Parts: sequence; C-alpha cells; structure tokens
Amino acid sequence: MQRLSEVDRYRALGLLQAGLPISEVSVRMNVNRTTIFRLRQRLHETDTVSDRPRSGRPRCTTHRQDRILVRNHTNYRFLSASASSRQTRGRNNQLLSANTVKRR
Repeated sequence: MQRLSEVDRYRALGLLQAGLPISEVSVRMNVNRTTIFRLRQRLHETDTVSDRPRSGRPRCTTHRQDRILVRNHTNYRFLSASASSRQTRGRNNQLLSANTVKRR
C-alpha cells in the first residue's frame, strides 16, 4: 500500500482542523480511518508529520533503475549480470555488483 505524500498528510490535517470527523476525512482521502487517526496522533506527539527514520541499509539503486534492469534483461535474455553491472551506475555514481543486478 502506498504511503500518503506529505502534501496529502497536510491536506488531511487541514480537513480535520476544519471540523470534519476522522471517518469523513478517511473517505475523502481514500485511506483507512486508522491512518488518519495515527497521523493526527503523530502530529500531537512529535509536532511533525514527516516519515520516521527506518532501520536498514539504504538501497544502492532507485526503483526506476530496478525497472530498467528488469526490462533490459527481459528484452536481452543473454545479457550477463556482470555486463549489466558495468553499464549501470547506482546512487551517488557508484558501481553495482553483479549480485545486486541478479537480485533485482
């Protein structure tokens, strides 16, 4: 399920401040009531609606680069992962390993 963008979060909070109930806001935003409730609760606790930091290592490729890798290997079936890794640069212009290409 997609996350609400920051613009949509502020829009939902604006609807709440206008006096609409949580259930009405959730219908208008096409999300679950719990999402709006937790959004309001997070605003009261932390004074922000931005995403919380998550654990884990950051990805070395973007979702767009992942789709391009998949499309290239679907169209060119005999393209090796090592050849593809030499052609593709990840975030911050870093080289990708062949194992990373295989996983994508």
